[in-house]
This record gives sequence, C-alpha cells and structure tokens, in this order.
Amino acid sequence: MQKFARNTLSRALGLALLGVASSTAFAQQQAATPAADTQSTQAQAEQAQSTQDQVTELDRVVASGFRQSLEYSTLAKRESTGFVDAIFAEDIGKFPDVNIAESLARIPGIQLNRDVNNEGLNVAIRGLPSSFTKTTINGQSVATASIGLDNQNANREVDLNLFPTEFFTQLQVYKSPTANLPEGGASGVVDMRNVRPFDNPESQVTYVLQADYNDIAEEASPRGTLIGSWLNEDKTFGVLAGVTSARGKLGVEGYETIGWTNPNLTNAQCGNGAANGGGFPALGQPCNLSGGNGWRIPDTVPNNASTIGAGLTPGQQINAALLQQLNPGLTAAQIGEALIPRLGRPVHMSGDRDRDAFLGSVQWRPNENTDLYMDVLYTKAERSNDRIDVNLIGRNGGMIPIDMQLDANNVVTSATFTNAQYFLEARPYNEEVQYWQVTPGGTFYFADDVKLDFAGSYSRSWMRRDSPTIGFNSPFTTIQYTNGGDLPTWTTDVDLNDPNAGWTWTGGRIWAQNEKRVTETKGLNASLRLGDDRNNVSFGVAYDENYRTIVGFGDTGTSWQPYAQSQVPDSALAGYIKPGPLGFVTVDFDRFMADTNYAFYRDNAPEANNANTSASTGGFDEANTAAFIMVNGESEIWNRNLRFNMGVRYAMTDQDISGPVTIAGVRQWRTLSSDYNEWLPSFSAAWDVAEDVVLRTSASRTMTRPNPSSMLPATTFSDISAQVASQGNPDLTPYTSTNFDFGGEWYTGGEGFVGLTLFNKRIEGYTYQGVTTRPFTELGIPFDTLTDSQQTAINSRGGPNVATVNVQQQVNADAELEIRGWEAIWVQPLSFVLDGLGFMANYSKIDISAIGKDAKALESNVYGLSPSLWNATVYWENDVAAARLSYNWQEGAAASGANQQGIPFAQLYGEDRGQLDLSTSYTLVNLKSKPQIFFNVTNITGEERRSFFAYENAVNDWYDPGTTYTLGVRGTF
Repeated sequence: MQKFARNTLSRALGLALLGVASSTAFAQQQAATPAADTQSTQAQAEQAQSTQDQVTELDRVVASGFRQSLEYSTLAKRESTGFVDAIFAEDIGKFPDVNIAESLARIPGIQLNRDVNNEGLNVAIRGLPSSFTKTTINGQSVATASIGLDNQNANREVDLNLFPTEFFTQLQVYKSPTANLPEGGASGVVDMRNVRPFDNPESQVTYVLQADYNDIAEEASPRGTLIGSWLNEDKTFGVLAGVTSARGKLGVEGYETIGWTNPNLTNAQCGNGAANGGGFPALGQPCNLSGGNGWRIPDTVPNNASTIGAGLTPGQQINAALLQQLNPGLTAAQIGEALIPRLGRPVHMSGDRDRDAFLGSVQWRPNENTDLYMDVLYTKAERSNDRIDVNLIGRNGGMIPIDMQLDANNVVTSATFTNAQYFLEARPYNEEVQYWQVTPGGTFYFADDVKLDFAGSYSRSWMRRDSPTIGFNSPFTTIQYTNGGDLPTWTTDVDLNDPNAGWTWTGGRIWAQNEKRVTETKGLNASLRLGDDRNNVSFGVAYDENYRTIVGFGDTGTSWQPYAQSQVPDSALAGYIKPGPLGFVTVDFDRFMADTNYAFYRDNAPEANNANTSASTGGFDEANTAAFIMVNGESEIWNRNLRFNMGVRYAMTDQDISGPVTIAGVRQWRTLSSDYNEWLPSFSAAWDVAEDVVLRTSASRTMTRPNPSSMLPATTFSDISAQVASQGNPDLTPYTSTNFDFGGEWYTGGEGFVGLTLFNKRIEGYTYQGVTTRPFTELGIPFDTLTDSQQTAINSRGGPNVATVNVQQQVNADAELEIRGWEAIWVQPLSFVLDGLGFMANYSKIDISAIGKDAKALESNVYGLSPSLWNATVYWENDVAAARLSYNWQEGAAASGANQQGIPFAQLYGEDRGQLDLSTSYTLVNLKSKPQIFFNVTNITGEERRSFFAYENAVNDWYDPGTTYTLGVRGTF
C-alpha cells in the first residue's frame, strides 16, 4: 500500500507538471508585452542577466589562476537552483589538483576513498558508499573495469584515477537531482566535462611536463601532456587532440594482520576434567567465551630445535597445568581468550603505474542555432606490483606461549612464543586496464524558445590481472613478541633476510590466479525544451545499457605447484630467493617463473568461483529506459527573485544476472532475470532573499540499483537434505532515497561566500544477510543435477514443485536508513590583508541511524562512512606567483560489520586521518608560451593509514605511502 501511495503521488506530480508547463508557456507569451517596471526592478534584472552571462561563459574556460577557478565555482553555485557544487580548471590542462577524486574532496559532504598508496580512487557523497554515486562523463554513464591495490570493486564503483585531470575542464556534483539527470545515484551525481575545441577562442597548444618523486619508491615518475586545438577562420569548426603519458612508480610499506584470533584450547588444555583432552569447550563456556579459535596450541610438545631450546620436553602433554606453569599469573580461561594477529606481517609493495591516454574532440557550429560535437576518450593503464610479506603464523599455527602478558581486553602485549614459524608470501601481479568512450551529440535551436539536445555514448573497459602466489616457510623458531599499541614487533634468531636460512616448501603454496573483467555501456538520450533559459518546460527520453562480467581463474595447488616443486625442490629453493628491501627475503621472480613454466599454467588455469581479489565470478546485463518532464521557472516574492525547478522521471530496468552454479559436481552458468520500475519526482527552489543572500530548498526521490554481486545465482547446499542453501538474490529491489535539503549562502564578493546546508535522507531497500524461504523451482537448478540423497529429501517434502528451501542471501531490510547531516563552507578572499590572499574551508557532520523492524540487522551492515570530515585551504597568488596549502581530514569509522573472524563483538575500525599538501607555481611571463614552473608536495607530514580490530592496540592494517614531490612546467603557444 505504501508503494502504491508513492507511485500515485509521483504520477499526480507528473499531471501537475503539465499544468505548470502550460501556465509557464502562457506566462512567457504575456511577458512579451512591455510592462512598467520600477528602476530598482530593472537594475535587479540587469544584474541578474549580467551574472547569468558570466556563468554562461564558464563553458569557455579562460581562467588563469586558482582564485579565478574559485570565482567560477562561486558564480555557478549562486546561479544554480538546486544544491550543486562545481570545480573548474584554472586553464586548459591545468586542473587545481593532480587527481580528480582529490579535487572533489574540496566539496562539502564528499568523502575521499584512497588506495593504500594514497591515490584518490573514488568518492562517497553525504553518508552513502561510493557505489551510491552515479559518475558520468559529459552526462553519459561511465563504468570501469579497474580495481585498486586492495579493492574488489564488485559493486558499481568507478575508479577516477583512470582518467587524466588534464583532459577535463569542469566537475559538477549534483546533490539534489533534476529530472533530466540520469538515475542511479541515490546520494548524488558526479559529472566530468572534457575539454573541447571551442573552450578556447583561438587555436593553441598546451604542454605539461613533470616528474614525481616518492620517498618510499625512491624513483622518479615522469609525466607529460600535450593538448592542441585548432579553429577555422570563421570559428565554425574546431578540432582538439590531446595525449598524456605517465610512468609512475609504486612504493608502499605496511603491516597487516588479516584480523586477530585466540587459542582453540582443548578440554584438557582448559582444565575442565575431560579425559585425554577429548573435544573442545562449547561456545560461551570458559576458554571459548567469544569464539574465534583460529590458533591451535599443540596437544603435545613438538620435537624441534626451538621447543628443545626453550626448555620443553618433546612429547610432553600440553594441558592446563603446563600452560599455567609456562604463563604464571594467567588462568586457562584467560589463555583461551588471548588475542594475537592471525597473520602478523610486514608488507612491501613496489612496481610500475604506467598510463597513456588520448582525447579527441570535434565541434561544428555552422550557425548560431547549431552545435554538434563528438568526443573520443581512450586510456590504457599497465600496472605491476611486486608485493611481498612475511607472516608470523597465528591462524592454524602451533605456537606455544611462554610468559604471556595480556591487557584488560585480552590483547597479548608481550610473550615468548616457541614452535613459531614464518611464512614468506610473494604475490606479484601484472595487470592491464583499457577504457574507451565515444560520445556524439549536439544542440539545435529551431527558434529562440525551442531547443533540442541529443547525445549518444558507447564505452567499453576491460582488465586482465595475473597474480601468482609463491609461499614457503621458515624453520621453527622461538621469538620475543611485543605489542606496544601501534604495531606488533618481534625478535628471532632466524635471519629472515637470508636466502639460506632453511626455507622449505612444507606448508607453502604455489598458485596461479587470474582475473578478467569487461564493462560496457551504451546510451542514447534526447530532450526538447520549450521556453528560454529561465522559464521553460522540457521533455526527454533516455535508453541505457550496462554490462559487466568478472571471471576468476585459479590453479590453486592442482597443477603448477607439483610441477614447480619438482623443478625447484627444497634443496634448490635458496637459489631462487634473494634478500628483500624490508628486512625479509623476496623471490627472483623472473628466474622462478621461467624455470617452472609459469606462463603455461597461468594461461591454462581453470575458471574459478572467485577471483584472487575475492570478487565473485559472474556478471549482469541491464537495459534501462527512462522518460521525464521538467519545468524551470522564475517568479517574485516580495520583489525578490525566486527560481524553481520541478520534474518527474520514470525509469524501467530489465536485468539479467549470470554466474556459475555447481551442483553434484556439475558446473554450468545460470541466468536469473528481474525487472522493476521507479517514479522519481524532484523539486528545487532558490530565493534571492537579499541582494547577496540566497536561500535554497529541495525535495526529491532518488535511486541506486542493487549490488549485482549480491544477486549472482551461485548456489550451494549446506546439507544432504537440500533444505538450506546459499544463493544470490535476483529479486533485490533498488535502494531508494527520499531526500530533503534546506540551506543558503551569503555572497561576500569575488570568490567569497559563506554557506550552510541541512539535509535528510531516508533510504529504503538497504540490504543485509537474511534467510528467505523459496520454492525449489525458483532456484533455477535442474532437479536431476542434485545428488541422490538430495533428490530423495526433496521428494519426501512433496517433490520439486512443492518443496521449499531456506535460502541464505542478501535481502532488502524491512527498515529505513536515516541520514541526517549538515555542511558548512566559507570561501573568503583576504585582499584587505594581502593582495591575492584568501582561504576556503568546509565541514560536514553526518548521523546515521536505522528505523524499523530490521533496524538491528541493518545497523551492522552500514560501515566505511566518516561521521565528520573537513578540509581547509589557504591560498595566495599574484600575476606571476601562487601558493596553496591544503589540509583534508576524515574522522575514523567502522570499516566492517560485526563477527569478524568468528568473534561476535569484533569489527574493523578506520582511524582518523589528515593530510597536508602544498602547491606552488611561478610564471615566466617574458618568455614565449609563458612557462609556469610548479612545485607540489603531497602528504607533507608523511601521514600513514591505519585501521584496527575491535581494540585500538590490535592493528588490522597500516600503510605508509610516503611523501611525494612534484616538479614540472606547463605553458601554452
């Protein structure tokens, strides 16, 4: 009933819009009759028209400095009807930041998601994950096949680091929608507008040459850009072409634990009296109060040099009495809850980050009523990562604790561990990512008040990553372990950086894993506007297709491992190992790969259920059809201008979700289909309540399509009766958000203004892991592929047409997620203090809660979102010199749901992090091309990124991306 009410309201708004459109057209006809206006009203109209002319000119990016870029953004915000923020290039090939995502972080309410190497990847808007942000280029959908260094990107994220900033002149963030914007961004839409020939009034060539130096990689990374545009003599035809090439170097040092765990003590080790140590304490009982149980202390003392050297007797039973004797002051129950890293490991990453890109654009303006264009964007990235780490084996390990000390949370702060062992893991990868997009479009004016816009788009992106794993173990040793609260450390008598330390394949692995991804988008849209720029009604239609497939391939110990170990046995292993850069050994990759025929086993690895990034094998194919009607108008309230926008968009989606299903040893791809539709009304208004004060309000309904990875048909039965199964849910409905915004700005002159916005979102359709009862026939599994026992069980419950199955899957919660927040921004020139001086600062605060029947389940599935964030910039510039100092800060937040590593209360938490950056430049105005020398420093103070497991002294991961220095020159002929 509630759904019907919403749709009825949306349809009613659509009918009302037809009436408003008629009255708007009538008002335009009446406006043609001269009226007697007061002098002040005329002056106000002239000022408004002047401001509009300035904003209209923003499409011709002729800015020459950061202040001018800010002023353009301020003017665009002032003239917008809804809640829109924009960032403009300072000049062709000169965006204010070196990364598109970094630029967006200067906008209030934008959370920047960084990769482990500190590179901005994507953004989240107003408390919703990045998959709720719709990203477009020139208004057309974007989908990339790329992934970060430690990301899955299995949802709808778009990695912005694939696109060179030099090719773009404007970024716009729509926090409140209009009906003509593409649906799919429940939190907002980010549109990137590339440079075109007529952005500059004359033919020109722009060049940029620079080199980056990172103090972890310790190598220079050159980068160059060349953009040329040509206009014919009549200025009716233009061509632009740009190329950019970067040869980057990766350098990251870090520490990872892959979670924390505690001992899985036997009854004998717990001291509960069970004979011969048979069995284990039940969950909730002493020695097993909190689950986990990944660390297995041996039943008897192993016979090796480390245990003998520690004074233990091989073969002696390890029971509660011995454990308490070895760890005075601790009870067996305390020992059973002792938390250690599952795989405490220092990490080193190094490699190449190369990218080449091309932009081509053609524009034709044969007359003042026609503007046609075609844009072509291509980018190719080749990346490698020689990742190595050395793991102190906690999970499934057999360390015996001696003199162990615990804090109040049972985190081990110090101990001697004997029977300890290290696992060297080398996981190099090579990947290639390509993306290309072609976008034709144009505008026709059939009369002064009839305008037709149309655009088409086709994009394709693909990625291949091969990622082998080579792992071998150290001899058993005794270590001194200390956790002082930051990172755990140890000392050992094994030289972990010595190839001849006694490394062995026993317990190791040699795996060949690959991943292939393909994304494809197609789009065609058109809109007809009746009326002038201020008062009009628009009608439009749009059709989009979105396709993606992820396929993992894995030879996980089946073929390559036995062959490699036959070619490189333990006796020859040391010859393929060499000292590493971080105090532990690495692998001679080229030699090992050649001598073990890696290429053959890589290319013949069978299809797997998951990629090495843990992303599930599968894909989706969506066809989206939409239509809209929208009205823009102006009026006056108390002699003050009021602008408004209202509209409704109707969107239909047909969706096919495909993936592999293996039942009774038979593997085949299945396709599950679904469809849905949504009415998406929107309204915005801006009222100039005073000469320099604007109040705004907005109400809308937005949507994001469900996570395709949660809909994959992969089905597994967990029992022989086929009564409990795990499967993706093809019936997931979209996330829909009802949004209300209220705010205003006071414009103080030039680029200056002060703004405050309050916002509220109610999201329906958010998902969590639940259980649904479904008829067997709805699972899409042929009955004859089940095992005999499962078929018998199904028949005993009435046969396949009657029997039901309890399916564990992501389900839409019977609850709403409420996001309340506020944003404040202050941009202020300080020319009265020093000519060219100024600052900008913003702050965002977000509160998230769940309301409804499934609120408790929903709360544990909302994470990764900073409750508060701010950034500030102090800038100064004159005709030849400029300097800018920026600081960006994000409050830490939960980074996962609960029950991490089987411990019910355990969640991962990201820590607060701030970053200070510097940008400076000096222009040699007396030289040809007016070359501008620039020097930038990124992450001046070398801030690391850290997260923890339940407690602050239980680090989950820590990465040091170092500081990056950039020196370059840019100019224009």
